[in-house]
Amino acid sequence: MREIIQKLEEKRAAARLGGGTARINTQHGKGKLSARERIELLFDEGSFEEWDMFVEHRCVDFGMAEQSVPGDGVVTGYGTINGRPMFVFSQDFTVFGGSLSESHAKKILKVMEKAVQVGAPVIGINDSGGARIQEGVSSLAGYADVFLQNVLASGVVPQISMVMGPCAGGAVYSPAMTDFIFMVKDTSYMFVTGPDVVKTVTHETVTQEQLGGAMTHAGKSGVADGAFENDVEALIQLRRFMDFMPLNNKEKPPVITSTDPPDRDDYSLDTLIPDNPNKPYDMKELILKVVDEGDFFEVGEHFAKNMIVGFARMEGQTVGIVANQPMVLAGCLDIDSSRKAARFVRFCDCFNIPIVTFVDVPGFLPGTNQEYNAIIKHGAKLLFAFAEATVPKVTVITRKAYGGAYDVMSSKHIRGDVNFAWPTAEIAVMGPKGAVEIIFRQDIGDPKKIAERTKEYQERFANPFKAASFGFIDDVIMPHGTRRRICRSLQMLKTKDIKNPWKKHDNIPL
Repeated sequence: MREIIQKLEEKRAAARLGGGTARINTQHGKGKLSARERIELLFDEGSFEEWDMFVEHRCVDFGMAEQSVPGDGVVTGYGTINGRPMFVFSQDFTVFGGSLSESHAKKILKVMEKAVQVGAPVIGINDSGGARIQEGVSSLAGYADVFLQNVLASGVVPQISMVMGPCAGGAVYSPAMTDFIFMVKDTSYMFVTGPDVVKTVTHETVTQEQLGGAMTHAGKSGVADGAFENDVEALIQLRRFMDFMPLNNKEKPPVITSTDPPDRDDYSLDTLIPDNPNKPYDMKELILKVVDEGDFFEVGEHFAKNMIVGFARMEGQTVGIVANQPMVLAGCLDIDSSRKAARFVRFCDCFNIPIVTFVDVPGFLPGTNQEYNAIIKHGAKLLFAFAEATVPKVTVITRKAYGGAYDVMSSKHIRGDVNFAWPTAEIAVMGPKGAVEIIFRQDIGDPKKIAERTKEYQERFANPFKAASFGFIDDVIMPHGTRRRICRSLQMLKTKDIKNPWKKHDNIPL
């Protein structure tokens, strides 16, 4: 029996070493942790249960029969993060460059399928050279199997991708179908075709970092939802992020004990809006002053900065925050901000997370670039997402809510449950100047008349009371009481029960 136990321990030790000490040291030299170190840092101490430690590939071509490593380049299993169950797969770059084989794929599929069955999130830590070339189509089939499971799990359990190394070719499409993608600066990248192919086909000279680095995708493409400085920060922030997540689509989002009083007033908000309606202010200040303990996890911070989205808590309960940012493009809706917010709203609706929307939007961004690139379709994504959502929706209009953008931003007309406005709110088809120049174009040559007409328009429409008189606004509230009114509304909406008509699935304007 001792010999058997000793042999088992030897096999375990070999599997834990992955590609060996030298390759682990190389990984460390690049500023990267090993696959197992990442899991140890992510999960609660001693909670990780590993599966398939002894799985090996079955390829015999190109001398692969003589090259076999237990685990086959990916560590899989489950554990807890702050006491809550989560599944994980962590690709091991020290073993065949983390490349995906048929066996590697089956290990990933096993944890994904079990996660759906038990109702727990899946975290994928990606660090892979892509398909294992020696296995040919078997590797491609493995990718396709994973893609299918991504689709089947979508909207059932949260799927999070942490890209902590290379992710190229077909490998990028599994993260792309997950709910959130986070990357690490300088050590991770994603692209469909690498710099060499790009140079051959388009004659562009570009580095891996420029083509698909963390800040490229976090700031330019919007593919990544965040970029962290290093592996340690990334995993610590991922632990924090997962605390906001429900375990599955049948559960309410988590509630933690909060010491922040729900009836707390903040009188500094009464002076947040500048007297000049064209002067910007920072919407993040409002968010941080309203949510529990100023704790806000922003998603997509570096992309489409005219729209803020992220997770916070109200009375200890997770909420999704969607807000226009007047500091960037005056808070206009454009292509990027619309698709960023639409994706976020749909995630919240999938997983029963109430949505709090702060509105200061002068309209959609004009221009040929926007029109030629389909702002109509992209703007409709956000409209569709808000209208479709059945979770509790509370909206606060702080200043401008003009034109179709007013409708889109979780208005009463698309089933906003509780809609508040500050006294500074202006709800109208457009701003006073533009409206007067259209309605009274015959008076444009008379500055005095135009000034009178503008004042008349402002008194009638540049306030929240016309909309309130129609019941489109439930109440005009003082800014300092915003937190209290939102908390009360969310408490009232906890038992909300509304369903969309039965359908196989909708057809969102993609």
